[in-house]
Amino acid sequence: MSGTSLDGIDIALLRGDGAGWIEIGGHATYPYEPVFRERLRGILGQSQRTPAVLGLEREITLLHATAVKNLLAREGIGADAVGVIGFHGHTVAHNPGLRMTLQIGDGDLLARETGIDVVADFRSRDISRGGHGAPLAPLFHATMASDLERPLAVLNLGGVGNITWIGGDADGDGDRLLAFDTGPGNALIDDWVQRRTGKTLDQDGALAKRGAVDETALSMLMAHPYFDKAPPKSLDRNDFDPSPIERLGVEDGAATLTAFTAACVVRARDWCPSSPRRWLVTGGGRRNPSMMTELSRRLGQDAEPVEAVGWDGDAIEAQAFAFLAIRSLLGLPLSLPGTTGVPVPTGGGVFCPAT
Repeated sequence: MSGTSLDGIDIALLRGDGAGWIEIGGHATYPYEPVFRERLRGILGQSQRTPAVLGLEREITLLHATAVKNLLAREGIGADAVGVIGFHGHTVAHNPGLRMTLQIGDGDLLARETGIDVVADFRSRDISRGGHGAPLAPLFHATMASDLERPLAVLNLGGVGNITWIGGDADGDGDRLLAFDTGPGNALIDDWVQRRTGKTLDQDGALAKRGAVDETALSMLMAHPYFDKAPPKSLDRNDFDPSPIERLGVEDGAATLTAFTAACVVRARDWCPSSPRRWLVTGGGRRNPSMMTELSRRLGQDAEPVEAVGWDGDAIEAQAFAFLAIRSLLGLPLSLPGTTGVPVPTGGGVFCPAT
């Protein structure tokens, strides 16, 4: 998994049956070199595979191949022991309103380089059938949470935020799922800090902690029409205009954008069929104490890192695409009307054989 935060490649080993049985293996993160990261940032928003995009597609695929080989070597596992690689690639542009999504990553090249079958292109079929193509992790979240009290919210705070609401138990909703993007996760904060300081993120939320939230700017940010749309819904990393904070200092800007991410989550709660009893947070945002404090304050209940229930928040997204690859091979749905807005449960993925 190469996420919208542009930090690097997350890779994880998983065994499973694509339904209820999961056995978690090792995982790793391989950060991008700064120069490559900026080149990748430079093609965001492009909807066509231009020569520059194709060049980066080949590079990022080879980086994924190296990541696979390194993790297998570290774990002492041969390529012949791996049934399939779930290869998400990197999202360059996403506009479900135009039935368009573009993830770069060459599944055939990855299969040749690793000698392992690959499932790639997870989103296109959903998009072509009228879904949003995102988020795709909810079925994995629900499987992981099978023994947890419900209704439960799993909140992923990567570059973009998304929620999986899992019903059941006392609310009588069984295993009903609702999932959608909440709004910005870390992307606006990271971009702000980079523009103002040259650093890639607000480390430990230190800038936000020293800053003050500008309520006028926050109100302007929250006026975006996205928040009035009923889910399922999704958005692109660059869908929000940060200009309301441009007049602020770096610390107040970081504080305001952190509050914006948290306020988006509170607004998302309004769309849930019933209020979650528990909020479990995955993604890089869970490592930001200022973010977690602001989330808990605005929600009026604790926002907990997923490690509180024994999950590993650094591995979940990669594990999810391993799980979805298994489901793809078995012809099982990857998305549901409640998770992407697709009219009927829909499969997906493109099989790329190693030979």
